[in-house]
Amino acid sequence: MASVSGCLPRQAVPGGEHRRQEAATDEEDARHSRSGVLSVNVGRPAQMGWHGRTVRSSIWKSPVVGPVRARGVNLVGDAQADRKAHGGPDKAVYAYAMEDLEWWNGQLGLALGPGGVGENLTTTGLDLSEAVVGERWQVGSVQLQVTQPRIPCYKLGIRVGDDQFPQRFAEARRHGVYLRILTEGELRGGDEVQVVHRPAHALRAVEVAHIFYDHHERAGELLCVPELAASWHRWARRILDAGS
Repeated sequence: MASVSGCLPRQAVPGGEHRRQEAATDEEDARHSRSGVLSVNVGRPAQMGWHGRTVRSSIWKSPVVGPVRARGVNLVGDAQADRKAHGGPDKAVYAYAMEDLEWWNGQLGLALGPGGVGENLTTTGLDLSEAVVGERWQVGSVQLQVTQPRIPCYKLGIRVGDDQFPQRFAEARRHGVYLRILTEGELRGGDEVQVVHRPAHALRAVEVAHIFYDHHERAGELLCVPELAASWHRWARRILDAGS
């Protein structure tokens, strides 16, 4: 992809006091070798009440025992109620770390377990704040590719019973990551997550959220990342056009 003005040099995004500094390569390798899927979670659309209206969502997901097939735009047994906002090939699978669920439990007195924020893959031992857009994961016989962070909507507040939670979620920079399915196959809880490729651009998914919320002047950087979801390229172009 051609270079876009404003892409380089990139600036490091603050990860918050809860995030560690970049590790050395051998430490990264060790971290990835210990990482895995704690649980695979699926759910179907259901209706629920919210402030006097009825909304439809698949955010309630439950762990599955045994292998689950990943194909097309989701996992078998899973479905998105609003595929325009929450589905499609660039949001086929959502991963969130058990360590982050436990952090929320400690912060807010919640009792979130696997599937607690509507994730398909509850991971363990993998720092998702370090996930690079375009990096590829081998999980079971499935190959997945990181496409973007989660930008929370009001339905996340419904899920945890707190209308302010989406804002807290965004401010904490514990977004998790969406993934596209590159190679169809089967995965299950207990599978190892192997990061088999990391792009040279090194743009982390959490940095995309940082640009979205706080640094529109860096929007051009997103156009230099071909693996990023197409919707983010469109957003970046709108921001650049508005500022020209």
